[in-house]
Amino acid sequence: MQTYKNIDEYIKKAPKEHQEILKTMRTLVHTLVPKGEEVIRYGMPTIQIDGKNLLHYAVMKGHFGFYPAPTGVDAFVTELQKSGIEYSKGCIRFPYNKPLPIALIKKIVTFRVKEERIR
Repeated sequence: MQTYKNIDEYIKKAPKEHQEILKTMRTLVHTLVPKGEEVIRYGMPTIQIDGKNLLHYAVMKGHFGFYPAPTGVDAFVTELQKSGIEYSKGCIRFPYNKPLPIALIKKIVTFRVKEERIR
């Protein structure tokens, strides 16, 4: 597994054609979780709250991976199915040839923040 010092390095080492999507996701998440700590976990950009992983995201070979934990996927299965977005336990796969569904990502991140604050 490739190792990175921080998210800036992750973005710089990503393929040029995927750097913009990484920057977009980073900005979006930072806006929604301004006190979230940016770290690298499992070789991916990760946002933590109080030392707990909130979500991960990563450039993958055939898609942009978004990992909001299994609960973050389960809570939005109906919406994901209606949108035709592929998912599995804990992972949502956004195709590179379509714009990021910003409104859906906002809902999922907000859900995860509330969920972690309750625990």
